[in-house]
Amino acid sequence: MSVSQRLAELGIDLPAVVPPVAAYVPAIVHGDLVYTAGQLPMVSGELPATGKVGDGPDLVAAADAHGLARVCALNALAAAAAAAGGVDRLVRVVKVTGFVASVPDFTGQPGVVNGASEVLGEIFGEAGRHARSAVGVAVLPLDAPVEVEVVFSLV
Repeated sequence: MSVSQRLAELGIDLPAVVPPVAAYVPAIVHGDLVYTAGQLPMVSGELPATGKVGDGPDLVAAADAHGLARVCALNALAAAAAAAGGVDRLVRVVKVTGFVASVPDFTGQPGVVNGASEVLGEIFGEAGRHARSAVGVAVLPLDAPVEVEVVFSLV
């Protein structure tokens, strides 16, 4: 089954490519790989949540950040598809790097970044299994709680 067929089966519409907020491109093809820039969880040009991930008032709950990581992965998929000339040219997820803006005592970064890994697995199946890093950071651009970058391989 093609990636576009799987997206349709899952009822997932890829978002428009998020325009860069600085001097970079959303994704670039090099050889048989597509590298995405770090993708924020932008929805219709807006961040649905800002701030640090953690437990407590005025913090983004880990479960909410998990959902935001999913959005980041779909934004990365859209950027990679645009750079590659179509989503069906993407055949494997090679590497995911997730950054979680979190309070110092939060250690659940892997669970947050699972939001990205899980949706890519749903879409690509076995070819969605990938190497990964999940890193806690002090702050992300625009005060986003999570950012994800993905490397895909091409047909």
